[in-house]
Amino acid sequence: MQLIDGKVVAASVLEECREEIASLKEKGVTPGLAVVLVGEDPASQVYVGSKVKTCAELGMHSQKIVLPASTTQAELLAVVDQLNRDTSIHGILVQSPPPPQIHEEEIIRAIDPRKDVDGFHPENVAKLVLEDPTGFVPCTPAGSMRLLAAAGIATEGAKCVVLGRSMIVGKPMAMLLLAKNANATVTVAHSRSRDLPALCREADILIAAVGRPEMVKADWVKEGAVVIDVGINRVPDPSKKSGFRLTGDVAFDEVAPKCQAITPVPGGVGPMTIAMLMKNTLQAARQLSGLS
Repeated sequence: MQLIDGKVVAASVLEECREEIASLKEKGVTPGLAVVLVGEDPASQVYVGSKVKTCAELGMHSQKIVLPASTTQAELLAVVDQLNRDTSIHGILVQSPPPPQIHEEEIIRAIDPRKDVDGFHPENVAKLVLEDPTGFVPCTPAGSMRLLAAAGIATEGAKCVVLGRSMIVGKPMAMLLLAKNANATVTVAHSRSRDLPALCREADILIAAVGRPEMVKADWVKEGAVVIDVGINRVPDPSKKSGFRLTGDVAFDEVAPKCQAITPVPGGVGPMTIAMLMKNTLQAARQLSGLS
């Protein structure tokens, strides 16, 4: 069984970014990322902090904007508009989930698609389906594809099951696996699918992105399958100082022995998400600056 180490692969992606940033700076372009956080959600604060820290380590310009939980839709739209017009900012990310009074879809559509480094704007969704390389691919699916490549997993002709249909992971993941450079045969399964375990057992490559702790059991996975566990779930654990532990959507201890390769949680897909966000920001910087 091969353990696919996301920390190692992410480190190689960030090294590529570091070299490219140095090259861009020589041409007078310093890539800039703005991260907007509305409210004080603890998990979101951690994510935002790690994104800003990574920018600093790579020598990128970053702007962290923290707005109160009472921020209105109009106030947030005004911040997005200002960032759209800021030439020092190439990528804009509004941390999800926002407070309940914020209509997230409207915020996503308000971001300049050329700066939408999350890849959620309808224009970038269309470019993903059309396989247009100028679009931005959502970071977690892009990172998952990079992990498969790094582990030497061939997707061509493989039966792939994507468990989950969100716009953040499931749907873009399916599109990437269907693309001409991957050539997989893809099934998208979800909570309303009949006999989920049987569907998952058909998979040569199983992508678990359903958001339910340890939902995928050993009898859901066929012998020799590759499993990419996208889930990051907090479950109570009194033995931990924090009072919780992180687990994926896959029951790792029982599933791993059956696998050809599998990602752990934490330390699998998670580190890749921020690495691919940096990649997307550099792509935005190149394109907005008219560089190839």
